[in-house]
Amino acid sequence: MKINRILTIATSAFITLGAIAADDAQMNRFIDNLMSKMTLQEKIGQLNLPVTGDIITGSSVSGDVVGQIEKGKVGGLFNMKGVASIRSLQEIAVKKSRLGIPLIFGMDVIHGYETVFPIPFALSMTWDMDAIEQSARIAAIEATADGISLTFSPMVDVCREPRWGRMSEGSGEDPYLGSRIAEAMVRGYQGDDLTMPNTMMACVKHFALYGAPEAGRDYNTVDMSHVRMFNEYFPPYKAAADAGAGSFMTSFNTVDYIPATGNRWLLTHVLRDLWHFDGFVVTDYTAISEMINHGMGDLQQVSALALNAGTDMDMVADGFVGTLEKSLQEGKVTEEAINTACRRILEAKYKLGLFDDPYCYLDEQRGKTDIYTSEHRAEARRIATETFVLLENSDNLLPLKKQGTIALVGPLANTRANMPGTWSVAATSERYSTLLEAMQRAVGDKGRVLYAKGCNVCYDEELEKNSTMFGREMRDPRSADELRNEALQMAAQADVIVAAMGEPSEMSGEASSRSDIAILDAQKDLLTALKATGKPIVLLNFSGRATVMTWEKENFSTILNVWFGGSEAADAICDVVFGDVSPSGHLTASMPKNVGQVPIYYNHLNTGRPNPKWFTKYTSNYLDVDNEPLYPFGYGLSYSTFSYSPMALTDTAMTRNGSIKASIKVTNTGSREASEVVQLYIRDLVGSISRPVKELKDFARITLKPSETKTVTFTITADKLKFYNSELIYDCEPGEFDLMIGPNSCDVETRRFTLQ
Repeated sequence: MKINRILTIATSAFITLGAIAADDAQMNRFIDNLMSKMTLQEKIGQLNLPVTGDIITGSSVSGDVVGQIEKGKVGGLFNMKGVASIRSLQEIAVKKSRLGIPLIFGMDVIHGYETVFPIPFALSMTWDMDAIEQSARIAAIEATADGISLTFSPMVDVCREPRWGRMSEGSGEDPYLGSRIAEAMVRGYQGDDLTMPNTMMACVKHFALYGAPEAGRDYNTVDMSHVRMFNEYFPPYKAAADAGAGSFMTSFNTVDYIPATGNRWLLTHVLRDLWHFDGFVVTDYTAISEMINHGMGDLQQVSALALNAGTDMDMVADGFVGTLEKSLQEGKVTEEAINTACRRILEAKYKLGLFDDPYCYLDEQRGKTDIYTSEHRAEARRIATETFVLLENSDNLLPLKKQGTIALVGPLANTRANMPGTWSVAATSERYSTLLEAMQRAVGDKGRVLYAKGCNVCYDEELEKNSTMFGREMRDPRSADELRNEALQMAAQADVIVAAMGEPSEMSGEASSRSDIAILDAQKDLLTALKATGKPIVLLNFSGRATVMTWEKENFSTILNVWFGGSEAADAICDVVFGDVSPSGHLTASMPKNVGQVPIYYNHLNTGRPNPKWFTKYTSNYLDVDNEPLYPFGYGLSYSTFSYSPMALTDTAMTRNGSIKASIKVTNTGSREASEVVQLYIRDLVGSISRPVKELKDFARITLKPSETKTVTFTITADKLKFYNSELIYDCEPGEFDLMIGPNSCDVETRRFTLQ
């Protein structure tokens, strides 16, 4: 029976591989035939991705798009919305261009479509891979129902730099967790069959290292060793490639002093030769022409540099369509390189089923039934509740009761457009609730909700203007005293104050870097005045990054970080504030005590003079603050409490081919059902290169009823001990290891084992 079972499995595997090979052969024959009919100009045209301007995500708009399509000089378009608009241009490509090659249509579907999920940084706080995959699945269903077949997501850049605005778009500081999220997002978007009309191709970005800009300033220089790249920043990109992502996007920054878009080592050696990625590579917005500013030459030179490096598609810069023919004549690029890039674009269209049916994403009926449905909204609301991180609740003020008088104050309390968060380009914010509306619904006739704005985002009008773009404006013309006095009058009537503070949604995101990530001045003054009333205060902190909350921690006993929760954020916040759901989010980025600690992250290397808790001369520390974060990676409180049993190991030694199981019992010792994230960390005590003080290697999100106990078991194999050494060889080394389990990266139990 066992032999028969093995034969069955082997036969099934051969059948599957044979089917894949047959599909590839059929695709190759089709594309060979098509390319044999294409002119050089038509091949170069497939490498061109102009923007229509329907949705603004950059500073440039391409001209004469229709004329270019008719001449076969466009491979795809992005940032159009709606089946009717997309169909009109697809018909031009299919019916009026010489060969009728269909277009691919892309959009920045980053965290949902019209049903908007929490920003990716917030989603990572769930540590819930099923929820994250589901968010991408629903986003794909809705976007494809509106004609989109390519999403410029997921963004998998590891980020330890909270001054950088695009921390909001990624999954935090950890490569292991980021890798698991990258896989989940790719699975959610692409499903099992890209030819299905409710799946879309994922475009992994930004390759590579974009999350580590100097000074936290967007588009800025990145410089690091190859060892750090492979061990700490590359893993999520590789995980996404291994998960079958169909495309990659280049980053704006330099890698080894060469812009990523023109970096052959990065795009060909690493991505294709080492990782065997076989999809296409597209630039970010005008990245080819921006290489001119990097000092890499004129448009013709940088376009040739990009093509020769392995870039296949030019977003907006018009470098390929404008210069490649001349470069070919001058011997600066080869026809083979143009053919290779063209083939990759055509393969993507083939895999999406566009050659079988150019209109497969243009079913107008789906647009009426599959977008912003009650089922999708319910999922978005449920998932949003998992993202909120309870930082402080020492007085057990939360959850609030739905009774009495609540004073809701703050600049984020009654704004509709800011709820979805940054990069919600397809959002229909007019349909979303404000926090005030949701709180009034939640309380109903059991109590009263009073509202006063209390202050503007900040005193600096120009700063607020730059932080509330794209319809997020909310400046109140009244004076600071008028706004504050109104709030104090409301607070005087209330039993409790709920303060909705923090960043507006566009204060994080692309081109929204901040040099100071502490609380804004007007909001700090309002909170100071509210505290002086003596009323209990629940502080809701909206943000798209890890902010400095030292002052808030010192002054308020109840703090809930709500990030930006998407289209259903307001109701989800009320679900948690009023106790219908217990908060369960855990931080995926260390929160610093002040900006001078940045970059701060848990999985750092040790120094030769290790970090003490507080100042000691001639050791690695500061004079004015200790080295610890305000809140560590992995941290998050609940309305319940949990106890962890001592760790049990099946052995204290293992071989390269063996394993050890580590088990721990977790008990809900509180009175509410709640979820906990159990985290496993490992430290390699002696290595051929210096190794981090700990690294996340596994985790489990569990839900427990009151008094319920669950056993969580982790299996440690040699794969969890591997790293890239100084020769960039990926392997593990024998020796001693510390194994740590706990609810965050600081509060752990440690046991030692040996790899023999």
